Amino acid sequence: MQIGVNVPNFGPGTSPDVLRSWARTVEGLGFDLLMVSDHVAVTPDVASKYPAPFYEPFTALSWLAGVTSRIRLGTTVVVLPYRHPLLVARMAANLDELSGGRFVLGVGVGWARQEYEALGVRFADRGRLTDEGLRAVRAAWQDEADYRAGRIPIWVGGHSDAALRRTVRLGDAWHSLRLTPSAFREGLGRLEVIAAEEGKPLPALTPRIILNITSDEVGPDRRLGEGTVSQVVGDLAELRSLGVEAVVLDPFLGDPEETVHPEVAWQALATVRKEFR
Repeated sequence: MQIGVNVPNFGPGTSPDVLRSWARTVEGLGFDLLMVSDHVAVTPDVASKYPAPFYEPFTALSWLAGVTSRIRLGTTVVVLPYRHPLLVARMAANLDELSGGRFVLGVGVGWARQEYEALGVRFADRGRLTDEGLRAVRAAWQDEADYRAGRIPIWVGGHSDAALRRTVRLGDAWHSLRLTPSAFREGLGRLEVIAAEEGKPLPALTPRIILNITSDEVGPDRRLGEGTVSQVVGDLAELRSLGVEAVVLDPFLGDPEETVHPEVAWQALATVRKEFR
């Protein structure tokens, strides 16, 4: 099972130098994957959670590809309706080639209504546009041999039945986000049912989980990755036993000021890396 890190590409403490330090730290610690988020227009609904500067993911990952050599690079997740799918196909394929085949395309429908409005895209159409976009991306990769992009895995985010069906039909992996243990198992059960209904194999499992190490044990309603070191390591072991292919650790706990002190997250990541092998 591979273990990755969701690196904050936003907030008051983020800069090109800090992003480079993040990349070199997580690669140096031996993590397998570095992922970043996506917003294009930092509208008020976005800024309240992920304030500027917000580094566009394809641009940021291209920069980080040049300062790393081994770690895989990905998006968690690109909001597909924000860009023309042929542009997404081109950027993803180019980034994959420029990084030596290290790119993972995570996609989702997004949540920010004001951002959709700013980009001139109907929020109500986001599911349909994501499905159409995924088909267009795959068709573009198939039609243009120079893309050499058939190897790029597509991770689909979301927990609704529509998202799970999208994963089965159009994706390679289910990229769940910050679920509790029970919610993950429940979602996995629904995914298995949908895969059987569609007559397709079960997609790979690549959850993104929070990383919040506490001094005291957290109760049963906690999210995966939240609690003492023993609880977090236990979560990772349980996910591995379920056949999970990759886990992305998300050390951002919700306060943008955290980005001013990345060393706190780095220490938590180093602890997990030491305790779980």
